[in-house]
Amino acid sequence: MTLLLSNEDVARVLTMSDTIAALERAYDEVAAGEAVCRPRIDIRIPTSDASRNYQWGSMEGGSTSGYFAVRMKSDVVFESEYNGVRTQEKYCQRPGLFCGLVFLTSIETGEPLALINDGVLQHMRVGADGGIGVKYLANADAATVGMLGAGGMARSNLDAFMQVRKIRRLQVFSPTPAHRESFAREVADKYGIEAKACARAEAIYEGADIVAACTDSAVPVLNGRRLPKGAHVIKIGGSGAPDAATLARVDIYLRFGDAPPPASRPDLHFDDEHIGWEARSDLPKHGDGRSQRKRGHGVLLREKRISLADLKAGRVRGRTAQDQITYSERGNLQGAQFFAVAGLVYERAKAAGLGREIPTEWFLQTIRN
Repeated sequence: MTLLLSNEDVARVLTMSDTIAALERAYDEVAAGEAVCRPRIDIRIPTSDASRNYQWGSMEGGSTSGYFAVRMKSDVVFESEYNGVRTQEKYCQRPGLFCGLVFLTSIETGEPLALINDGVLQHMRVGADGGIGVKYLANADAATVGMLGAGGMARSNLDAFMQVRKIRRLQVFSPTPAHRESFAREVADKYGIEAKACARAEAIYEGADIVAACTDSAVPVLNGRRLPKGAHVIKIGGSGAPDAATLARVDIYLRFGDAPPPASRPDLHFDDEHIGWEARSDLPKHGDGRSQRKRGHGVLLREKRISLADLKAGRVRGRTAQDQITYSERGNLQGAQFFAVAGLVYERAKAAGLGREIPTEWFLQTIRN
């Protein structure tokens, strides 16, 4: 039987510490040539509303350890502005609903094992990446987090930081006062740490050992001029690469790795985080007239870049001084994340008797494909 697993099922069996461990194993497998993945591919098609576009996104990968997975998203994408902040929004069918699925298969038999709602898993895998960066590059005594954003990604990243460092204080800013205040109260209650909702974005940098931008902003939100010495920086979602001032101050740039090129075209190597194809590619893909042709930034600071595999093997050094500013990001290994985490979720859900069973034969046919 094939399992259909909900976000509630995933939340019952998946912990952040296990997610961090699963991703590290997957990245090790990619570096060793035992796993393979490709960059995220987006297909964009204008809708009848000039301010909105359909976007299909997918990423996939698998490993000799047993699983293959493709993560797929079906969204209508647009931008909105609130309190002077421009954000990217999305929905499926109507605002507040989303369509994201992970399709897990066995590499031994090819059979479909599970269809998994990707909401919880998605937040966990992004947060775990933040935790891996902090684990390997933040100062050992890092205790204060300065965070921009108070949504799901902020929650999962803070959860991951708590797994790898003794965090004692959170300073958070969101342009919506109710969001930042609610998040601060939640964090203080959940972790028993000091949590301050900041009225100004600038305040989150004061004394921060870890600076995390976890927003869906369509414009850069980090302010590199305000980074404290010794900070470790993480930036996810929204506008892509950090601001130029942040990059100018980074001493060590940890990029976990790159998706390998096709075996048939070893010269065709993409370091882009995502690659897009568009219908009516001459038209802007948002109502404000901006183009979507900008690259999914790729390697940012080549002369300062180190890989996770080289760092763990001792071939390169990470942080060498307390006052260095460090930055980490996954690279384009998204496809490798989903077979690792979805495989773990499947095993645990099956053992716990969770999910709805779908006859596997519904996915099979007697006509050769």
